[in-house]
Amino acid sequence: MFAQVIQGRTSDLEGIKRASDRWVAELAPGATGWLGSTAGTTDDGRFVVVARFESAEAARRNSDRPEQGRWWEETSRSLEDVTFMDSEDVLVELAGDPAQAGFVQVMQGRVTDADRARKIMAELPPDLMAKYRPDVLGSVMIGAPDGRWTQVVYFTSEEEARAAEGQEPPAEFAEAMQEMGSLSVGETQFFDLRRPVLHSPR
Repeated sequence: MFAQVIQGRTSDLEGIKRASDRWVAELAPGATGWLGSTAGTTDDGRFVVVARFESAEAARRNSDRPEQGRWWEETSRSLEDVTFMDSEDVLVELAGDPAQAGFVQVMQGRVTDADRARKIMAELPPDLMAKYRPDVLGSVMIGAPDGRWTQVVYFTSEEEARAAEGQEPPAEFAEAMQEMGSLSVGETQFFDLRRPVLHSPR
């Protein structure tokens, strides 16, 4: 699997949503290998888009389409400080239907040892998160060779997510998070998408 993370700033929140909806209506039918996308803006004008494809080649074919170039040229006029991160290190975990999410949180950070961080998370029991956080419908973890990571978490609602944050975590989870913290570089960034735009192939 391949994922591209696009982020930056915008003052045209509604325009970004319209552009996303138009891409799905007009360009998605020809985007072979597209698996879905999550987009949204924060209250302070930051935006983030996470698009998933079957492969890097499928993503390149989409980028090379003339209509994709025209769409991006028009859409990018409303954006500032745009950055891209491409990765084939993508892990999707489902506990429910992310398409039903009422709130999405995107987290970004960096670790000193990506392999160790991956192993820590893999060693957690599969059903631990489902029992501890039933408000989580699923997540997408995206890694980069330099230790950067982006995680997209899909929640039933912001109200339920905030309420669950105050719970005492299971010992296994707390220990794993403590070790993950020891690997972290700098502060984790959070993008709260209160009006997430979720699309997938029809």
